[in-house]
Amino acid sequence: MTPFCKNNDGNRNVKHFTCWNQLFVMAFGQLINCESLCDLIVTINAHSKKSHHLEFGKSATRSNLSKANENRNYGIFEKFAYYLIGVAEQK
Repeated sequence: MTPFCKNNDGNRNVKHFTCWNQLFVMAFGQLINCESLCDLIVTINAHSKKSHHLEFGKSATRSNLSKANENRNYGIFEKFAYYLIGVAEQK
């Protein structure tokens, strides 16, 4: 994920909530079938002691997540998804 972020300035002007953190938080939301950012953040807060091990970062808040979703280039995640699909096809 790091090369994709570097090539697209994904972590520029970001102190804590990186592309990597955003990817894990959003993937977690998909896996547990959250219907909104509020549901997702409530669930993450309920598991706050485990959030470090899940790579969510310290600042997985509703405002940080919504700002990241709004401002970060989605192409970073699209390129990463195509990369993962390519890896899966080779196996």
